[in-house]
Amino acid sequence: MLKRAVFASSLIILLVVGTFSPVLGAQLNANLNPQSGVATVNYKFLRTVFIEYNDGGEIADLLRNTSKSIRFSADSSTPGVSELIAQINRNLSAQQSSVIVTDLTLDFSTTLIGRGLSAAIDYSVFLNPEIRGYIVREQTLATPAWIDANWRGMYVDGPIIISTPKYGDVDINKPISFIEKELPGVYSKIKGTEAEALLSESLIDARGIKNQPLTNWHFLFDPTGINVDAATYGLAEELKGAVISIFTMGESSIREGIQTEKEFEATFTADRSYTVRSIESADAANIALLGFANPDSIEGNEIFGVSPTPPEGYATTSTGEFPVMIIYGMAAMGGIGAIAFLIFSGKKLKSEEKLGGQQQGIDPSRLKAQATSGHYQTTRGEAVLIDDSEASQQGSPDVTEQLKKDKGTLPKGF
Repeated sequence: MLKRAVFASSLIILLVVGTFSPVLGAQLNANLNPQSGVATVNYKFLRTVFIEYNDGGEIADLLRNTSKSIRFSADSSTPGVSELIAQINRNLSAQQSSVIVTDLTLDFSTTLIGRGLSAAIDYSVFLNPEIRGYIVREQTLATPAWIDANWRGMYVDGPIIISTPKYGDVDINKPISFIEKELPGVYSKIKGTEAEALLSESLIDARGIKNQPLTNWHFLFDPTGINVDAATYGLAEELKGAVISIFTMGESSIREGIQTEKEFEATFTADRSYTVRSIESADAANIALLGFANPDSIEGNEIFGVSPTPPEGYATTSTGEFPVMIIYGMAAMGGIGAIAFLIFSGKKLKSEEKLGGQQQGIDPSRLKAQATSGHYQTTRGEAVLIDDSEASQQGSPDVTEQLKKDKGTLPKGF
């Protein structure tokens, strides 16, 4: 009994923990070809800041019913983008990555909406860097390729100033810069407080993705490319004869733990007390590699070992065995439930057989025909229960004769 209880509790925990679906904060999507050495990857950095003024005050007067926004796109020809690329490359080198960024495009957006008790500022930075040099060792027939994985934690510190024709110089990395630029009156109240330090935290920071070891990521092996009719599945011509390995992180699981929002709060006092909250959702990533990939480590640096084909006898798909355990567990629970239902039904049937098919429920002799409120509904008509005084007279000849004459609303011939 104890073993069954432990098994059931463990299965419930697995199901509950595995069904959390947090919205995404820092996101990474990448498709790497070990035979190319060049790829454009996509990062998204999202954050929301709330400035709360429940007691009113000067900041409330400045922000209520206020709406402001900055939106623009930039590429390597835009002033400031080259410095962003240089900072990323310096940090990649410090992380012992062989990757360098050779080109980059970006989309930046900030929107403020002031309401009655608080103002919300949404920040988003989309980076699309072109990376080279991620192949540490070339692939051969006898040895797998080594693909650098340290680059996945790209970040920059400090201000990143992009010069735009419409908005002038814009710092895309520090949230406080938007307030300083667009709301100088509010910034003067926040300056020098804990709230300013909180709002100076970098937006472009994917180190949380790198901090999650590759061995904790979920793994999916897609053999679709080995099929001769791979084109019917939408695969490009160059993918024919190849397999695809996909690594994902960010969903709650036993290995990664429960993914929760990163929320920080600071309170400061000017003319009134105000609260600033910064919310950034859990990091998530998806890295797909052409070939059969395994995570590995060389001198403390994480890599993917990629072969053109899976090892002989390897299963056609893999999910790290975690979802398979859940599927088997659910199937077992379903089987147990079905067996329990059959046993219960069998016992009930045997119980009915012991009664010899006798009438169960309300005895029809305790009913009389009548259509009034509070009536007892039957499939034979409308009837009510006979009370005790009527029951005592039920067997008398006069009552029996009267019942035969007065059949109420019961069907003809009853």
